[in-house]
Amino acid sequence: MKSPISVRNLTVAYQKKPVLQNISFDIPEGELIGIIGPNGAGKSTLIKSILELIPSVTGEVEIYGGTYKDKRKIVGYVPQRESVDWDFPTNALDVVTMGRYGHLGWFKRPSSKDKQIAMDCLEKVGMEAFAHRQISQLSGGQQQRVFLARALAQDAQLYIMDEPFVGVDAATEKAIIILLNDLKNQGKTVLVVHHDLNTVKEYFDSLILLNVNLIAVGPTEELFTKEYLQKTYGGKLTMLDSNSSPMVIS
Repeated sequence: MKSPISVRNLTVAYQKKPVLQNISFDIPEGELIGIIGPNGAGKSTLIKSILELIPSVTGEVEIYGGTYKDKRKIVGYVPQRESVDWDFPTNALDVVTMGRYGHLGWFKRPSSKDKQIAMDCLEKVGMEAFAHRQISQLSGGQQQRVFLARALAQDAQLYIMDEPFVGVDAATEKAIIILLNDLKNQGKTVLVVHHDLNTVKEYFDSLILLNVNLIAVGPTEELFTKEYLQKTYGGKLTMLDSNSSPMVIS
């Protein structure tokens, strides 16, 4: 069976400076997978390369054995909230309905069934009461829920999310992780760029440790250790272990 994402010898550079260097890995199917690393490690760049949003210098990416262009109908993407134009004049239901466009033929308008699916997805993220609210009038957490609902409406097999927990309140974060686990339990694969090390062990089955170069890929229980985190972050790193006591890597 083909891996949901297979990356081979991927190098990406900005103004001739490598941001990702010779990255190769495969991710397992049906898991929650976290991408972690320091600021500037290339985490978002990796996501954008997989989605062909930015060009690579060398290497190739396969999604279930094909290109992203061929497989885009089964890939749901949640971008960083700060990268979205929230002043665009549309409401929450319209945004979620956009997730159905991959299921429509050329020039076809969303049907009543598509709109009902969109409404059901808003309900799953607790946003049905805001269906006709302009997205610019929503809080940061509410906006993030709307974009998750749009990804759900796509009914994808692979979900790629760039920092979905940033800028949301505790209730929204809890709702998001419940939703991601529901997707996993349906056999979906979820790849998440993540920054909060205190929740890594709780949230993810597997990890990609990244710092321009690939440090390691594998089960969280094997990689979320002092040694691997020191290789990834370097210097001093303060975090909490499972007993909520400080751990300092120097």
